[in-house]
Amino acid sequence: MQQQTRLQGLLNRLGSALVAQVRRSWRSGSVAALALLLGYLGGQNLTSLLLSSAPGGRPGVVLAFALLVEVMVRLRTRMVGSDPSLGWVVLDNLRIGATYAVVLEAFKLGS
Repeated sequence: MQQQTRLQGLLNRLGSALVAQVRRSWRSGSVAALALLLGYLGGQNLTSLLLSSAPGGRPGVVLAFALLVEVMVRLRTRMVGSDPSLGWVVLDNLRIGATYAVVLEAFKLGS
């Protein structure tokens, strides 16, 4: 019998989330993966476009993006329970992809 520690609880939750991902239909899995890639593409294109043409410059764009991501996270936690619908999964993956693109762009710029 295993002792129920916080680490063991985290591993159990991660395992059940992985099993849920595998059991999803092919359509929902591919739509979620496509949303992740489109979020990355959109984040990369928007940052390169907005960083050069925004009136506030880099700090204004980063602040607006951080506020947008924070609002999206707050809305999701208030409106969605433990099992999100496909629309919320797509929205989450778009957000994650865009955030990854912005962070990667910041590392490329060296700032």
